Amino acid sequence: MNIFVLNAGSSSVKFAWYRATPGPEASGSPPSLALQAGGRIQARGPEHFEIELIGADGKRRVEPLESGDPDGAMESALARVASGISPGSGSPGLPDAVGCRVVHGGARFVKPTLVTPGVLDQLRSMKDLAPLHLPGDVRWLARILALLPGVPAVAVFDTDFHRTLPPVAFHYALPEEIAARHGLRRYGFHGLSHAHVSRVLIDRLGRGASPSRIVTCHLGNGASVCAVRDGRSIDVSMGFTPLEGLVMGTRSGDLDPGVVLYLMRAAGMSADQIDDLLNRRSGLLGLSGTSGDVRHLEAAAQGGNRPAELALEIFAYRAAKYVAAYAAVLDGLDAIAFSGGIGEHSVSIRERICRRLGFLGVALDDQANRSAGGAGARRISRDDGRVSVWVVPANEELEIARATYATIAVRRAAGRGPDDGGLAS
Repeated sequence: MNIFVLNAGSSSVKFAWYRATPGPEASGSPPSLALQAGGRIQARGPEHFEIELIGADGKRRVEPLESGDPDGAMESALARVASGISPGSGSPGLPDAVGCRVVHGGARFVKPTLVTPGVLDQLRSMKDLAPLHLPGDVRWLARILALLPGVPAVAVFDTDFHRTLPPVAFHYALPEEIAARHGLRRYGFHGLSHAHVSRVLIDRLGRGASPSRIVTCHLGNGASVCAVRDGRSIDVSMGFTPLEGLVMGTRSGDLDPGVVLYLMRAAGMSADQIDDLLNRRSGLLGLSGTSGDVRHLEAAAQGGNRPAELALEIFAYRAAKYVAAYAAVLDGLDAIAFSGGIGEHSVSIRERICRRLGFLGVALDDQANRSAGGAGARRISRDDGRVSVWVVPANEELEIARATYATIAVRRAAGRGPDDGGLAS
């Protein structure tokens, strides 16, 4: 089965082709998923977009896209997939199935779901749950259905991994009647990344899923921390929406709800204005006044820019506070993993976070931390540390491919056709 994966995040659009081969029938083993090709859409200026294509042989090439806006750039990329244009050496051509990351499943979608017009309508009605993501997710899904008629498309939700949160972790302290009526609870996000990273780390620890106590740190433009016990998510920093938790590129993270009430009453701000403030103008951007990009802030801080330095310290402080809290949630800690654009590439951020966690037994190996880039999981802690620390590259695309294959295979085995399967009962 050829699976095309589309992963549209808050600051990037990635895609990949996988060839899925079933495991032996009697073994019950998962399918083999071989990466055939991949790439990403990237901006090279306000109105200049490029598509980076990576073949099965690892060779890369970059081509311009004839579009002046992100939507047009993505449309061009999808059109290439629909027409079977080769993305590089070893391209499988037209897909047999498409898997798409969707940020929020709410209470309605509790597992990967075959996309139908009815599913799209329900996702549109949920757009206020994740205003930075869901509208775009729905647009990509609609275009895929139009460009690839007859090819099954599966929505894979970033909230799915966190369906194992216990009641003590997912409940807000609100009247139950109101919470139940409006679906007000903690859902958690970045589930695809946390699932992959914890799976890889458990394998590297060599102990199987149980017992293991891991904290995974997905640090990028969006950022979250997850407590994973025996391979299952039991707490996560993001909540009802992706706004809760850590300081992020442009999102405030945790905030006294009274601030929102005050801005409405004293400043006369509307809900839309507060939404824009907290999601698009806060976080690292708001603290520094210049940028939400850690790379820019690190360069500025090295040059003596005090707001940039403070922004970085607050980012690391909040992350370290969550890791320490989750050590209590897990009744101890075996390992910490850093992933995401910042987690994988920022030596400084990893050091800033880990230096606050020495009391837990975290002892960073400075040389290993400085040379932790590249493929594969890398340990960056000293051998004498009680808690091992790792850098594990994110691979959300692989998790999407796994979920897509499983969803299509189960439906084929059951002889079922397209419907709204995957909704909560």
